[in-house]
Formats: sequence, C-alpha cells, structure tokens
Amino acid sequence: MDGCFWHGCPQHHTKSATNADYWAEKVRRNRERDAETDRLFLDAGWLVLRFWEHEEPNEAALQIAEQVRARVGNK
Repeated sequence: MDGCFWHGCPQHHTKSATNADYWAEKVRRNRERDAETDRLFLDAGWLVLRFWEHEEPNEAALQIAEQVRARVGNK
C-alpha cells in the first residue's frame, strides 16, 4: 500500500508548502525505487499488486483474492 503523499499519487499528491524542492525530489526517488522494486520482484517471478492508501480496503482485498484464485486455478 502506497501513501498518496510519499509515493506521488496522481489524484491526491500535493506539493509541500515548505521545503518543496526537497520533498519533490524525495517523492521522485520513492517512485523510482518503487519501479525498481517492482521490476526486481517481477523478474523473480512474483506478481506485484500496488494499492493507494485512498483505495477502499475491501476492493483491494477483492482484487488480491481474484489474483490468487486466477493463479491457483492455473496450476
């Protein structure tokens, strides 16, 4: 689960009122690290599911369950 501020949510991320350059760079690096982490997990054969903090937890759980069922059913 990614925080909207910390990971640069396209819907809810807001520019910091203080130290704007520092925080913009921090979020840019977080997003870069997220992409690298996703790539490493995908290369290792994992499925990566990311959810924003503002997403409904029950909907996220349903999406996770669907992905698990799809993979278990394919074995």
